[in-house]
Amino acid sequence: MVTSTADTLSKARSQSAWDVRKLAIRIHQTLAWFGAAALLIWGTSGLLHITMVTFGPQQAVFFPPSQPLQLQDTTPVQQILQQHGIAEAALIKVVAGASGALLQVTVDSEQPRRYFDLQRGAELPDHDAQQAIFLARHYLATEAAVSSTEFVTEFSADYPWVNRLLPVWKISFATDDHLNIYVHTETGSAASVSNDFKNLVQSGFGWLHTWDWMPSQAEWLRVLIVTVLIGSLLALALSGVIMLVKIRRQQRAKGLRGWHRMAAWVLVLPLIGMSFSGLFHLLVQSGNEPQRILQLPQPMALASMDFPMHEQWQQISQGLDVNAVSLVTSSAGEPLYRLGLKADQRNGPRSEQAIRNARFEGVNPTGPAVYMSARSGEVWAPGDRELAMQYAERHSGLDRAAINDMQLITRFGMNYDFRNKRLPVWRIDYAAPHNKTLFIDTASGALVDTFQHNRKPEQLSFSLLHKFNFLRMTGVGRNTQNLIQASVVVLSMIMMLGVGIKMDLDRRRRRRQQVLSQ
Repeated sequence: MVTSTADTLSKARSQSAWDVRKLAIRIHQTLAWFGAAALLIWGTSGLLHITMVTFGPQQAVFFPPSQPLQLQDTTPVQQILQQHGIAEAALIKVVAGASGALLQVTVDSEQPRRYFDLQRGAELPDHDAQQAIFLARHYLATEAAVSSTEFVTEFSADYPWVNRLLPVWKISFATDDHLNIYVHTETGSAASVSNDFKNLVQSGFGWLHTWDWMPSQAEWLRVLIVTVLIGSLLALALSGVIMLVKIRRQQRAKGLRGWHRMAAWVLVLPLIGMSFSGLFHLLVQSGNEPQRILQLPQPMALASMDFPMHEQWQQISQGLDVNAVSLVTSSAGEPLYRLGLKADQRNGPRSEQAIRNARFEGVNPTGPAVYMSARSGEVWAPGDRELAMQYAERHSGLDRAAINDMQLITRFGMNYDFRNKRLPVWRIDYAAPHNKTLFIDTASGALVDTFQHNRKPEQLSFSLLHKFNFLRMTGVGRNTQNLIQASVVVLSMIMMLGVGIKMDLDRRRRRRQQVLSQ
């Protein structure tokens, strides 16, 4: 009786295992062509992206232009502002220009910035475009003729949301490859560099990978089609895992079937990771219109700037390598001069590949900062950390007691990557019930980015599984990371897609022959 019961249970388990195997095989065969189409489309477009970031045009100079500031013979900032009737401004800073230091004033963040000659106090009419050209020539190290300038206020297929910064100037040069660069004059940043090659590859990526050619009104259809295709690829891979585990062979299968099975042991997990994270990313991001994340502070009142900084500049700057000055305000409304010190550039990136890596990994382009009151000229002792906390309070509306953690970010990483362009910034974490992180740029008082903690699972899966950033934790360089990911995609397309479809066609042919022979 005991033996009979044991045999019955064994048969039941065997039957159950056989049913799972049969179901996995049925799913695998049914979804073969849908999964193959998904792998072909997103595998090819993924290779396009790797090609674009590896071989696309690159800025020739990494660090922004800088000049030692000599402000002792200049017109006082407050006098320039009063002379031109500027009572409020969002940002005021001294920037390096083609002819020397200039006063840059952002009255309206949606409009081109205004510039003033620090020696004469005169305004330079419509100079923002000229400043953009100066920055473009600096970053590209080119003297080619400028073919056109365009003030860009919206994201587009040519300048997608991933670049984050707006408004920017598009400066195009009269070169054979139609080289162009998008420049953000407020930060003095090279937001994006492009040419015919990158435009072509980027268009192909947009068409095949993100399907940005579909109108926004058809977003539901885009999500549906992509979900079906990627879901099919994911189900195909998962059923393949079940087949690998449940179907055990005494010896390696012959021919293509053996190669297909052997490759699956290596490729199926990365394939599951990429398809799952891509689908997760799609469903989380769907319906979210690209928005401008950057928020400038509220305009500051300028009437109380009484300290004549130009008269004491030599004493103020003695022993300091000051290459940036901006005007910010404390939470009490006190105007402060922020003196930015030059970063040590001796070991900075110089070669094309080093600059490319620095853009993605982040190299702090500036040094520390010193603050002084624009009313009294006294050093403002609380310093950078305190100012970051005050701006976080203003942007979030939350009391500092809600802050859970705070740190200075000098490299790009998981939650603050190369798309934001700015370094250094302060990262300020808020615990429950707020559960969010703010990134503050104290040089301007701007809120650079906001990160909601409930997005961590999606962002983590996309970074580690879709972009293969887990390889960076092992010390692998970006080029090696791209090579490994490209190899996985190519091998998957050959061994999983190509061989799998050939096996499916052979199976269908054998079935037709069996039907005809009956």
